[in-house]
Amino acid sequence: MSVDMLTIPAKCVSESRISELDYNNIEFGKIFSDHMLVVDYKDGEWQQPQIMPYGNMSLSPATSAIHYGQSIFEGMKAYKDANGDILMFRPLDNFKRLNISAERMCMPEIPEDIFMQGLEQLLRLDAAWVPPTDGCALYIRPFMFATDDFIGVRPSSNYRFTVFTCPVGAYYGMPLKVAVEPHYVRSAEGGAGYAKAAGNYGAALLPARKMQERGYHQLIWTDAKEHKYIEESGTMNLMFVIDGKLVTPPASTTILKGITRDSVLTLARDMGYTVEERKIAIDELVEAYKAGKLQEAFGTGTAATIAQIATIHYDGLDMELPAIEDREISNRVAVALDKIKTGKVEDIHNWVYRISL
Repeated sequence: MSVDMLTIPAKCVSESRISELDYNNIEFGKIFSDHMLVVDYKDGEWQQPQIMPYGNMSLSPATSAIHYGQSIFEGMKAYKDANGDILMFRPLDNFKRLNISAERMCMPEIPEDIFMQGLEQLLRLDAAWVPPTDGCALYIRPFMFATDDFIGVRPSSNYRFTVFTCPVGAYYGMPLKVAVEPHYVRSAEGGAGYAKAAGNYGAALLPARKMQERGYHQLIWTDAKEHKYIEESGTMNLMFVIDGKLVTPPASTTILKGITRDSVLTLARDMGYTVEERKIAIDELVEAYKAGKLQEAFGTGTAATIAQIATIHYDGLDMELPAIEDREISNRVAVALDKIKTGKVEDIHNWVYRISL
């Protein structure tokens, strides 16, 4: 269906909850903006989108997403520039990746007009929730799940697509200690590791908790076949600076194709750094560390942006990495990326979608 942004009906809250928000003390994922976008898929087509007050949904106990896992999501951020305009970072890339996940999970694709026009109207309505504070943003969570009231393993015929938002601060408040996971597997070739499917994250919770009980913030996943090659972390793609080169595992069917990942690699190349997308063996990291050539390690993701890694644990060895302030590439790219997102420099890659208020 074709959607005219001006025709999306909006039922507004009688009183905003914006007074609950302390712009100087924003915890990640704890407070939600006033409204959400909702559109249902039934009879083989998407219905009229609606904007309504953020709130609970009524679901049948037999809702098929609960039983059979047809649930996908995305994560995006929006910022305010010096003029008060809202800047969404690479929303069309999130839209495309959502539909890649939808195809893999046997779900209908979202039309671009519903996604983009719905986002724009929602953000215009809740513009006051976009934090003006440095280091903060409005996190945007689009998601879709199966809604058939049916017990039986088959694709649902009905779905709901929803977008809600929440103001956020930093996802990680400190440099991370991570450990290589030697037993559990996140994804195998031919699986759904490249999709942003809810089940991928649910299956990762137990090994992540085991690592946290040992004092590590996150884990490093390795390949399912040999546990030899680095893949990604629990919430991030992974990057390393080895002997002056920025190195990262290539996106594949087992690794999420991160949008922040792509942004970091693009900016690093723009700056003249050597970038290598290739397999990285754990043994290579250990050898580089012992030779003094492992100069930086960090994760990239929408929530984390660039999350510095201070310690990598593997097979009884804690590899302590150089001080954060001494890391040239990740720090330089992080500053450049932040300036693009907040409209402080020219956006030569056309990554920013501007909503003028």
